[in-house]
Amino acid sequence: MMKIERDKNMTVKLTPRKKLFVEAAASMYGNGVVITKDQIRSAAKEAKVPFPTWMLNRTKVGYNQFALPELEVPAFVAPVVAPTTESLNTTVNLVASSNIENLVPTAFEGFVEWGHFSTLTKVIKSKLFYPVFITGLSGNGKTLMVEQIHAKFKKELIRVNITIETDEDDLLGGFRLVNGETKFVPGPVIEAMERGCTLLLDECDLGSNKLLALQPVLEGKGVYLKKVNKWITPKDGFNVIATANTKGKGSEDGRFIGTNILNEAFLERFAITIEQPYASAAIEKKIVMGSIKKYCSSDTDVDLDGFATNLVTWSEVIRKTFFDGGVDEVISTRRLDHIVKAFAIFGDKMKAIELCVARFDEDTKASFMDLYTKIDAGVDVSGETSSEVSDTLDVSGDAF
Repeated sequence: MMKIERDKNMTVKLTPRKKLFVEAAASMYGNGVVITKDQIRSAAKEAKVPFPTWMLNRTKVGYNQFALPELEVPAFVAPVVAPTTESLNTTVNLVASSNIENLVPTAFEGFVEWGHFSTLTKVIKSKLFYPVFITGLSGNGKTLMVEQIHAKFKKELIRVNITIETDEDDLLGGFRLVNGETKFVPGPVIEAMERGCTLLLDECDLGSNKLLALQPVLEGKGVYLKKVNKWITPKDGFNVIATANTKGKGSEDGRFIGTNILNEAFLERFAITIEQPYASAAIEKKIVMGSIKKYCSSDTDVDLDGFATNLVTWSEVIRKTFFDGGVDEVISTRRLDHIVKAFAIFGDKMKAIELCVARFDEDTKASFMDLYTKIDAGVDVSGETSSEVSDTLDVSGDAF
């Protein structure tokens, strides 16, 4: 029997057929997560069972949001001798922190400071414990900004990429086989706390409710390692920063498959939320030119400054149309960097762009290529309306 909270406590008894569905859904999306109706349909197809209408009737927790019953998975528990006063004061079954001497990120040549760089810098320089949540579309420099602030001020940073599988064992530590012995190995959170450095929870909204193990950490009070009966107090300078493509409320438009609705109590422990946009055209031109200077040879017939200008104009037009609902895809700053690198490798502008937009569907790819060709030919598209650009791109929602 598994309890699912809706408007009142309800229970779902897992018959063999229901269990087949739940096991399939858990393997696809994670155990005990919130899923959509389309995901329910996909899981039912995978399990080869009829569509589970009981999920719609019994587990709804919000609009198009349904709580998947959590499977009770037996966990392996390593044999541990009951701790004594003597064992707690030794390192017999506790592996020491990492031997890595320096966790300061490498400075990125040509990095351009912009946007919320100064805001986050003030937080880091204050040395106060002040958790920060950074949200924004993919590829706009959220993680790079955090890394480069730490590189600039030579402050250590531990980056942890969060997934649906990330749990307390991954974050705080667990028992591992070390040289033939079972020992407790501290996780990255404990490492950051003991070093007094910043912990970066990257792609935080891909995580599950297992992130609630970090509640005491996000309060800055320390954390109790129940597996080894040890209390960890953070050193001065310790802080937590999280990055995400959403605000922890899920992805309503389906662009970021796998993102989850994060617990409100977890989100509330982040003092401020920074909304990271894409850079302005002027800033992005500096970023692209920095990449060109870093990767491309000056011995070319291509007007590199003009190439950078055209790339930025192209991405700006597509983004404006995207935000107005005219297209379903966007060109990120990261993708512009990919294009510059491809040009450095192949020496052909159109081939570089074609290869880097091939990740999109054929219609979108062709339309993006046509738009760049138009801009590269000197056609002024800056004054066109979103509907006119949509007609040029020919990938509006009505086309599907």
